[in-house]
Amino acid sequence: MKSPFFPLISVLGTIAVCTFFLWYGGTLAAAATETGLDTPKIESITGLKGVLNEKENTFKVSKPRNDVPITVEQARMAPFMGFTSWAAFAPGMKDGVMMMGDMVLFEDEVNPVMSVALDKGLEVTALHNHFFFDEPKVYFMHIGGEGPADKLAEGVRAIFDKVKETVRRMPSQQNLSVWVSYQRKARLMAKRLAKSLGRKGMRTTECIRSRLGEK
Repeated sequence: MKSPFFPLISVLGTIAVCTFFLWYGGTLAAAATETGLDTPKIESITGLKGVLNEKENTFKVSKPRNDVPITVEQARMAPFMGFTSWAAFAPGMKDGVMMMGDMVLFEDEVNPVMSVALDKGLEVTALHNHFFFDEPKVYFMHIGGEGPADKLAEGVRAIFDKVKETVRRMPSQQNLSVWVSYQRKARLMAKRLAKSLGRKGMRTTECIRSRLGEK
């Protein structure tokens, strides 16, 4: 004999699930209304995950340039050392949304990316370098715009798509040799630090980290 409570539990479970999704959707809608930004839409169009800064009322998407090894004066540089492209969205002064960004580009990407940015209605406000003796040469392109969020996000997406289309730059043989040499020196440095500190540190591609004061 079936218990009469099973159908009741099933109904209550269904109601609970529906209530959760209604609440969750309402929460997302409320967040978009409060910030004036449709953050899920921006992520969907750009194809990038973003971070909402509630204090500054901005939403920032970013993409590190980790597809090609970059060296400065023969020292390997990591994306967090200033080699991450980003675009930040904020409510506009009048209507729509404002967007500002900084694109990390190699020299063979500058012209095609600038063209696609202008074709998409974005502004290119600066083009400059940060380093000397970098390999390959890296340039930073400032972009901006104001208008519908979807149009600005489409412009950002077009830039990243154009970068993917550009023929990949393989590092020179000299650069590869430098990278191998750097790895050997990093391993040796890690051993020396461990001996000096009396403990083994955690080594990544970018740095060697050791915690002191722990037993």
